Amino acid sequence: MGCCRDILHIVSFSLQKYTLILKWFAEFDFIFAQQKRPMGLFLLWFFFGIGILVQAVYLLFIFGKSAFYAGNKSQGTAGNEEGVTVVICAHNEFTNLKTLIPKLFEQDYPTLDVMIVNDRSSDRTKRLLEQMMEIYPKLRSVTIKYTPPHVTAKKYALTLGIKVAKNDVILLTDADCIPETNQWIRKMTAPVRNQDKTFAVGFSGYEQKPGFLNNWIQFETLLTALYYMSFGLWNRPFMGVGRNLCYRKSFFMEVKAFKKLWHIEGGDDDLFVNLYTNGRNTSIVLDPEANTISKPKETRKEYLIQKKRHLHAGKYYDGTDKRKIGLYSFSHALFWLGGIGLLIYFGLAQSWEQFSAVFGIILLRSILVTLIFKAAEKKIQNTKPPKKIWMLDFLYLGYFWILGTISHQAKDIQWK
Repeated sequence: MGCCRDILHIVSFSLQKYTLILKWFAEFDFIFAQQKRPMGLFLLWFFFGIGILVQAVYLLFIFGKSAFYAGNKSQGTAGNEEGVTVVICAHNEFTNLKTLIPKLFEQDYPTLDVMIVNDRSSDRTKRLLEQMMEIYPKLRSVTIKYTPPHVTAKKYALTLGIKVAKNDVILLTDADCIPETNQWIRKMTAPVRNQDKTFAVGFSGYEQKPGFLNNWIQFETLLTALYYMSFGLWNRPFMGVGRNLCYRKSFFMEVKAFKKLWHIEGGDDDLFVNLYTNGRNTSIVLDPEANTISKPKETRKEYLIQKKRHLHAGKYYDGTDKRKIGLYSFSHALFWLGGIGLLIYFGLAQSWEQFSAVFGIILLRSILVTLIFKAAEKKIQNTKPPKKIWMLDFLYLGYFWILGTISHQAKDIQWK
């Protein structure tokens, strides 16, 4: 009997609860029925709410992992000093190499050599390398006169350079990059040398200059870093940049170089990392002393060509990794489109209380975005953050969906 009473009590409670839910839905439906566009308003609130929730998770818990990172920056100052080969592919990079090569040999690391792959250069690169090799005995070069038709130029050049490298620890950068400090090699290679990691993924920024384009480049570069560094710190690495990337030659040769990527233009860095990294074999190097810095594009045309190449590679990412970026971008779109739609709706209806509530939520998120990005910029680069982050965050809505769609469809992607 006691058992029956318990069951009846539960059923009675459930019926009461069910009745309340039905009553709530009836009231909800009645309220929306009084509006001119009830379903439209419901969908706007729904999109806006989903956007808020997902964005909060990304900003506070995922991006916050990088913004508030408290790792050990001194990890590269101890341990073995295994030999490191810096590999650089160069196509008509005479001016940049003239600056870069001396900087590399100023590094505070005793057992290093530098391999420059002179890829079909028609300027004075070959003569410069000959002169530099007389000054720096640990500088070597290999010259490529043509690229076989079945492979892509950058991957072919990298493969040859890595194949003839003297050391097993390979550190990659580009000819237009400069190490931020003389600790770059020591810090970037430490996880591979001392922690038995196969990959070490670092950050590479761009010189800060006046103007909107450069400010946008700083913002977009930081956002990209927040993606791959934050997920990497959560032991879910999925990409890296070839301007600052370290891995072992033995692993590279074991997987037969870019065997699975030869047919794709680009992807020698992010797709290679996407294919082979995991939480066990990869370390994120988040330390301003381990960064490199590059010269930014100075015209919109040059920048769009570069980003189209970068975004094009994204369509070859693993499905799970596509969702890591896609979920943020989709929720970002839901937030802004839903929020703007609600502001317009309540503004036309002169419902200023609801208008103020929506505007307040948008303002709070903009403040949160600004705080997270400023904290991340200081932690990753220790430099001034981009200006007007809230405005750039809004403009990212059009940038990602328009340029991303164009890049996804592009067939004219080339390195140099």
